[in-house]
Amino acid sequence: FFPIPVQADSAKLFEYHCSGCHVNGGNIVRRGKTLKLKALEKNGYSSVDAIADIITNGKGNMSAYKERLTESEIQDLAQYVLDRANQNWK
Repeated sequence: FFPIPVQADSAKLFEYHCSGCHVNGGNIVRRGKTLKLKALEKNGYSSVDAIADIITNGKGNMSAYKERLTESEIQDLAQYVLDRANQNWK
């Protein structure tokens, strides 16, 4: 038995919970609120903690996920988003 790497789990979480609105780090609801590094920095979400906070509590059109995901899943997902943003979602 080998555990699935966190990155793989996070990719699945992102695919299931986030990609409906944030395909490839974009945003189909609000164009300026993407998960691209430049937009994250501009909107004050350029750290794992800041990203985890918005995943947890939501904001505006973004739903809160504190009832759907564990704290650990939220942290992993936030790290995944920041890692992908730093790689320009490639």
